[in-house]
Amino acid sequence: MDKRFKVLIADDHPVVRTGLKQILLRDADVSEIEEASNSLEVLELAERQDWDLVIMDISMPGGGGLEALKNLKAHRPALPVLILSMHPENQFAHRALKAGASGYLSKDSAAEELVSAMHKVVGGGTYVSATMAERLADDLDRDSDRPPHDRLSGREYSVMTMLASGKSVGDIARDLLLSVNAVSTYRARVLEKLGLKNTAELIRYVLEKGLVP
Repeated sequence: MDKRFKVLIADDHPVVRTGLKQILLRDADVSEIEEASNSLEVLELAERQDWDLVIMDISMPGGGGLEALKNLKAHRPALPVLILSMHPENQFAHRALKAGASGYLSKDSAAEELVSAMHKVVGGGTYVSATMAERLADDLDRDSDRPPHDRLSGREYSVMTMLASGKSVGDIARDLLLSVNAVSTYRARVLEKLGLKNTAELIRYVLEKGLVP
């Protein structure tokens, strides 16, 4: 690296933030690390200071990771964002990259992989695993054969997985900072796009496709 860089870690679990911080501070190129515990703090810190990299969980309070990612890129389009998530790549990586992420890494990855991904993303590259890179290439060849859930918007996909995990419309409205009516509308759109009749069928679909977070 030509210079040392500043990293913003965004995760709602203090233990995770502490672990990430310990890993990153071993790298001589990291000069400063700040922490955020929710989506709103991420946006506030990003507006208040300049960062070289944001490492962000995709599931956080205050609007959700994908929504926070879109808002962050709207305000700071050149800021690299590396998504670090407990969700497998096949569930969210493609959506995260489409929303503006520079990379996607599972939380069960080795510390060495995190450092490598960090350097690649800060250097202007994009980081995904070899398996995900192959899947993305295949998707370009088979775009018309994509499953119905791949055609959902980011917000619709979030509502779908939250419903499937057992959350009520009211719970989802609170988590995503939306009105109950808005969540009900998203639910209706999801059912229509997937060709389903009710939440029970939606839960069965999500389980069969292995999409449960």
